[in-house]
Amino acid sequence: MTHKLEPGSKIVVASHNPGKVWEIKQLIAPYGLDAVSAADLDLPEPEETETTFIGNAELKARHAARAANLPALADDSGLEIDILDGAPGIYSARWAGPSKDFSVAMKKVANEISARKGWPDPRANFTCALSLVWPDGSAQNFEGKVYGTLVWPPRGGNGFGYDPMFVADGMDQTFGEIEPERKHAISHRSRAFAMFKAACLDGLPKVEPKTQSGRDAEGFMAAARNLSSREELVSFIANLRKDHAMHGRAWGPQSLSEFLTALETELAAVEIEEKEPHWRVVAKALFAASR
Repeated sequence: MTHKLEPGSKIVVASHNPGKVWEIKQLIAPYGLDAVSAADLDLPEPEETETTFIGNAELKARHAARAANLPALADDSGLEIDILDGAPGIYSARWAGPSKDFSVAMKKVANEISARKGWPDPRANFTCALSLVWPDGSAQNFEGKVYGTLVWPPRGGNGFGYDPMFVADGMDQTFGEIEPERKHAISHRSRAFAMFKAACLDGLPKVEPKTQSGRDAEGFMAAARNLSSREELVSFIANLRKDHAMHGRAWGPQSLSEFLTALETELAAVEIEEKEPHWRVVAKALFAASR
């Protein structure tokens, strides 16, 4: 059976990672697709038991498509390092531990490379697999890669995961230092998405993405829930300041006193996950206070 996505089609982004969900939604928004995340639907996360990125992406998409009775798009991605024989690979998120603290994961990567005397400039690549699965079980899979080298210590507060230690070929800044738009133009996810677009979105008219009060609330929430370092918190605060300059009237508090009162309330109430980086706790409270 041949399937076709149409403007207004509802799909499930089969992920509980707010950073990934936000990036995928940014990529599909111009095509008028109505996206909802697996977390929004309270779908459980399946155990990733496959041995390849494509295998795990299809597993997650298949699980979500069956549970929601909707087409589901899943991503599985990670960092592969030549001198570590491809590790951490499909276990990239697991190296960050249960709290998804990627400062821990990046330190582990640095230690493993040092143990093999792999510095300077060890070769690595990011890989992203996308899988679109329909409720009847039919699937289409796509894979994109971006190659480069690693640096230590990490640099920059943009991006997610291992971005602050990855320098793509032809660049001198890490994915954590460049603006998100530049990263999206060359990233492994955008390359996989280009294949997905050619196969599944060809001919769909582009539409203006919907926004709420001009603020990218979902992007801020994703960043707050994923950051792992002081540098990322500094970048987050800088972006929050820019947001206030542009959309201050859409903020809840309209004075410094109101903002500090809201921040005091949010810091007292914010839920702290086990071993969650303190930087992340502060970021979540800052954004909640701004609303």
